[in-house]
Amino acid sequence: MADCQITCINLSHSDGGHEYITHVGNGAVWRNTVAEVVAWIKSNANTFYVMDRYGNRADVGVVEPAGRPAYLRTHANGRWTDNLLSLTSCPREALIN
Repeated sequence: MADCQITCINLSHSDGGHEYITHVGNGAVWRNTVAEVVAWIKSNANTFYVMDRYGNRADVGVVEPAGRPAYLRTHANGRWTDNLLSLTSCPREALIN
């Protein structure tokens, strides 16, 4: 099992609708779809986390709302947070594993 830091995200292209995270990654090192990362977390294959600018860790978990696709969200200090949305965009040339 690997413990992977997420440092960047890619958002869907919005046509006036709701944007959502499509990919997460670590700079130009790796980038994967949210669906892939959800599957790895649910199968306990890998863990994921983000670090804030103060060096605080927030673990990434899976939220499964009824009737909608599962998505990623950070969890820190006993509550769900939105740390992923504060990350910069992943470079398009990042490796897709």
